[in-house]
Amino acid sequence: MSETTSQSPSVLIVGSMALDNVRTPAGEVQDALGGAADYSSIAASFFSPVQIVGVVGDDFPQEHLDFLASRNIDISGIQTIPGGKTFRWAGYYDFDLNIAHTLDTQLNVFADFQPKLPVSHQNAEYVFLANIDPELQLDVLKQVKSPKLTVCDTMNFWIEGKRDALLEVLKHVDIAFMNDAEARQLTGKLSVVKAAKALQELGPKTVIIKKGEHGALLFSGNEHFAAPSYPLEDIADPTGAGDTFAGGFIGYVAQQNNTNIETLRKAVVYGSVLASFNVEDFSLNRMRTLTHAEIGARYREFRNISFFEALDEASV
Repeated sequence: MSETTSQSPSVLIVGSMALDNVRTPAGEVQDALGGAADYSSIAASFFSPVQIVGVVGDDFPQEHLDFLASRNIDISGIQTIPGGKTFRWAGYYDFDLNIAHTLDTQLNVFADFQPKLPVSHQNAEYVFLANIDPELQLDVLKQVKSPKLTVCDTMNFWIEGKRDALLEVLKHVDIAFMNDAEARQLTGKLSVVKAAKALQELGPKTVIIKKGEHGALLFSGNEHFAAPSYPLEDIADPTGAGDTFAGGFIGYVAQQNNTNIETLRKAVVYGSVLASFNVEDFSLNRMRTLTHAEIGARYREFRNISFFEALDEASV
């Protein structure tokens, strides 16, 4: 796997930046770095330069900004509100680590977030609209000039409360991420395959269905691809796994500067690889020590997990 180079196209990522209190069967953390933009930006930075756009209060630790900047992430698009408080989320997981239980949500400065792209960010070729209000996603799409690839993520909250705006977003993006429950909810289709096809009819040529510990599904045109999950022995914190997956995906696509089906399939696997590492520790702690050699080795493990011999026609 080749590392990030300055020649790789930048990935613009717009989303939430947060401080999280998280408890799982493996332990707990307080005021940990979180938020969709942070998780996806760090993941993407393993492959391509990143431009992050978000908002924080002046209570956001400088060490977190320094960490982002140290990873080839341009932080000039982060708005810091004087006297404001950063978005905070508190929650816990029981032994079903697919389900997050929210204890407290404080939107704080994120409640009035209006993404304003610096001029240097408006020419971004690869754009990831992380899980934010679809009206804000539309606003960002109006600010970027001629991107090669636009990708969005969403959640059930927006499907229920901002359906029309979300449908408008889907008309203008190339790739949409959803988990299987969200895809069914938006389309009314019980079959994930039918739901993915229905989503493609709404606009995006490619749909990626995240299935948590069960892997991910890619639907692009008439092609489809299934990536397995990695059989981890220990999971510390699943927070941000989906955002890490999405960041790894678009970071790799930008590095290759290609959107053919072979690249998209590899990107799904790389996204799964990054997510599998991220859940090994709380917050983004595992990402701090992760190496490209480890990523490459686990990619090869993923390939071995899903490989099987061709059918011997003579034996049928």
